[in-house]
Amino acid sequence: MIEVQNLSKSYGTVTAVDRISFTVQKGEILGFLGPNGAGKTTTMRVLTGYLPASSGTARVAGFDVFDQSLEVRRRIGYLPENPPLYTDMTVEGYLDFVARIKDVPPERRRARVERAMEMTNIPDKRGDLIKHLSRGYKQRVGLAQALVHDPEVIILDEPTVGLDPKQIIEVRHLIKSLAGSHTIILSTHILPEVSMTCDRVVIINKGRIAAVDTVANLQAQLRGTNRIHMEVRGEGKKVRQALQGIAGVWQVSVDSPATGGDGRLSLTVETEPGRDLRSLLAATVVGAGWELFELRSASVSLEEIFLQLTTEEPSGREPGR
Repeated sequence: MIEVQNLSKSYGTVTAVDRISFTVQKGEILGFLGPNGAGKTTTMRVLTGYLPASSGTARVAGFDVFDQSLEVRRRIGYLPENPPLYTDMTVEGYLDFVARIKDVPPERRRARVERAMEMTNIPDKRGDLIKHLSRGYKQRVGLAQALVHDPEVIILDEPTVGLDPKQIIEVRHLIKSLAGSHTIILSTHILPEVSMTCDRVVIINKGRIAAVDTVANLQAQLRGTNRIHMEVRGEGKKVRQALQGIAGVWQVSVDSPATGGDGRLSLTVETEPGRDLRSLLAATVVGAGWELFELRSASVSLEEIFLQLTTEEPSGREPGR
């Protein structure tokens, strides 16, 4: 549905997007994740026809973004960082206006406006002037305008900015409900947004793609060691020394007293890749007379993946925008 090949965008001597390539399958939700200034918004603007690329190609639903821009725009719903609102219009009037310029047929226009308001939970605001709405409601109206023409592709740039926790949950559920019938790119720097809504993730840093995969696959690739979480009741120094003495154990960290209290310790044990040492760890603890309350494999968090891929300073790269 979306194909990007060697796409670049420069502003004078500053390269904001540097030869990136990725694809998005029909019906998929792709998270576009990166720190502020990584090049996310620039990429979104190029894909939606708001900015020309410096080089490379991009196609949406089989149409070239640069040579067939109008065809691409007909198939895209776009929510930029700052919603494109006419604040002197009412919510319903504005959405009807957007439906008109998006060429929604007259006989379907009213139904599409109603549907967009229902999906974003704003029917009770239909007669309100947009300038009188809270920031959260303005964000919802922006989301409704991206949906009103029932596009094949939806591109959302930081869609939950300005929303309260309840509204954030509602928007995440809405995005998930759109999968399958719509192809979605969700640009964000909020890590839970990706974990809770996206099928795959593109991590971009300083204008270049650092990784493209599912969160689960990234966890497997970047773990580097087997990580095991344990809860043990015993003296921290002795427990740590005993576990550290097992062949194949690389590191034992006593994180903190466990939540259960009563002298329990929470530990993280890192072991050699490819070896399952859980039975030996358990036997060592029990054999020493300590109580074992928990032993489980612990995956690398998305936060750790993100930091690992975006905190190293690569040489020769110019800052993204």
